[in-house]
Amino acid sequence: MVAVGEGFPGLSGQPELDVLTRKLHLESTLEELKLYNHQLDLGQPGREMAKALAENPLIPGIILTEEEQFAGMISRRRCLEHLSRPYGVELFARRSIKTLHRFAKTEVLIFPANTLIVMAARRSLQRSPELLDEPIVVETAPEVYRLLDVHQLLVAQAKIHELATQVIREQNRAQLIQTEKMASLGRMVAGVAHEMKNPVNCIGGNIGFLTNYLEDSMKLISSYEEEMGEDPEKISAFKKGIDYEFLRKDLSKIMRAIAVASERLNNIVGGMRNFSHMDEKARQPADLHECIDSTLLILENQLKYSIELEKKYAILPEVNCYSGQLSQVFMNILSNAIDALKEKAERREKADCDAKITITTEVIETDLKTWVAVRIADNGPGIKPEIQQRIFDNFFTTKPVGKGTGLGLAISYQIVTEKHGGQLNLKSQFGQGTEFEILLPVDAEN
Repeated sequence: MVAVGEGFPGLSGQPELDVLTRKLHLESTLEELKLYNHQLDLGQPGREMAKALAENPLIPGIILTEEEQFAGMISRRRCLEHLSRPYGVELFARRSIKTLHRFAKTEVLIFPANTLIVMAARRSLQRSPELLDEPIVVETAPEVYRLLDVHQLLVAQAKIHELATQVIREQNRAQLIQTEKMASLGRMVAGVAHEMKNPVNCIGGNIGFLTNYLEDSMKLISSYEEEMGEDPEKISAFKKGIDYEFLRKDLSKIMRAIAVASERLNNIVGGMRNFSHMDEKARQPADLHECIDSTLLILENQLKYSIELEKKYAILPEVNCYSGQLSQVFMNILSNAIDALKEKAERREKADCDAKITITTEVIETDLKTWVAVRIADNGPGIKPEIQQRIFDNFFTTKPVGKGTGLGLAISYQIVTEKHGGQLNLKSQFGQGTEFEILLPVDAEN
């Protein structure tokens, strides 16, 4: 006979169980619970079992062995039930435990010690009603068995359910905060774009007139020069002081530069307006290339100095979508790609001149639907195989504390799959790079 409740000091009951359940987490396993180890050989007389149960009132049952090998289990309830029957003591106390076991034998539920508590609890509750109170047998090592009180299992499962509810509540709150932050960003960007629109239009609309006016003025000066012949000394000195010949040649270049800058500014404002559609109530047809380009404008400062950007755009139909939400998806994926390339450069302790992001689009025809595919690939460090399955989980991040919330890809996955009925796929090879593939149905219904 060996110790009861091995691995835990004392048998103080409920207070000890409370301490134990406070340490549980969502992926707790059976080995984290209190396991009982009280064994008797089938050849021993039945009174030894009655004595063991009387001396240890908290053990849920007895592990039975035969020639030092596991032979089964008999619960406290089953044992006392048979001993309390008429002539039960006379029938079983003097005979071997094997006789009692033959009458009280039931189906035994055996789990490895690394089984999740929630999984074991579900399987336990699926048993027939007469077996619901029977202890669980836990195999802690090959051919090493312990008993688990089913009441303790259900208390632990309830605690984990409480923790899961709290985590879901926190996830929903965090997602709501993140969504509100993006919506606030969209409103702010929309406000800035609106305020910039009129001045930009003013500059763009008048640059042509200004160019014409300057050209006419230069022609007028040239006409005066032709009529007057040689300039008076005062005018000649003034021209020399302002470097008039250089000014004439450079003026047209300056006007062309201002025109290009004005067009660039106009494109930026347009991109900001496209990016700001965060609170759309219904899907609208949208040009995905415009959504991507609008996002790239927002990220341009992070891209233009050290990262090569390659676009492989196909001819795409408009997609019925929430363009602002897709802009958020593109923003999250592109930002992760930029961070990955910067991490790769830092590891090499020098500017990574081959850092590259490639954006590819294409149309995919199937028997039932037409899909648009957007693939965003980088040649960064890639993602380790063991964490690729968790990459879309809430709060999962490989970034240092303070640099990542673990919500970006989770929200992106939700937007693509739930909001648009699409797919968000990951392809990554550790050490070589990562590609995210976004598949969107062209004619999704509102």
